[in-house]
Amino acid sequence: MRDLRAKSGGTNTIVAIVALAVAFAGRAEAATPIIGQTAPNFQAQLINGDRIALADLKGFVVVLNFWATWCVPCKRELPLLNTYYDIQKGQGLRVVAVTTEDSVPVSQLKPLADALAISMARKFRGNYVPLGGVPTNYVIDRAGVLRYAKAGAFSLDDLNAILVPLLNEPQPAGTTALPAAARSR
Repeated sequence: MRDLRAKSGGTNTIVAIVALAVAFAGRAEAATPIIGQTAPNFQAQLINGDRIALADLKGFVVVLNFWATWCVPCKRELPLLNTYYDIQKGQGLRVVAVTTEDSVPVSQLKPLADALAISMARKFRGNYVPLGGVPTNYVIDRAGVLRYAKAGAFSLDDLNAILVPLLNEPQPAGTTALPAAARSR
């Protein structure tokens, strides 16, 4: 093995680089979504121009759906999610669909976004990513705890098994009714 100190400026430089790598690795690991723990925040700018963050959605059951325009299972899942949302939004469900960067430009997605009841993100920031493929879904309960994270399209049975129990849970302390946005898009 070669001695890297000669090219890197010495032992102090190596120690500094290792310390920075450990510090950044710790931060990234702490923010990674873990089922059963508080979900990391996210921010999204929707195609319609609205901005939302997870912090704004306390009291909702939130589905984050990562999909791509070229993905056949995604094309089947998106209408199902839209219909399910349309039926359950009054119970406190919120769905945010996030397209992958290799999908079509936002201008081509606007007609689809206008036709859907679910929210479609134009820009998304947060530590949520497709888990080995699309579609990938994350489900966050009313209290902000990540309850589900998995690649693969939902079926109606999946949606009922995962979401209905969460939608039936009581509102978290400090919220007495569904936020007004639950009754709208």
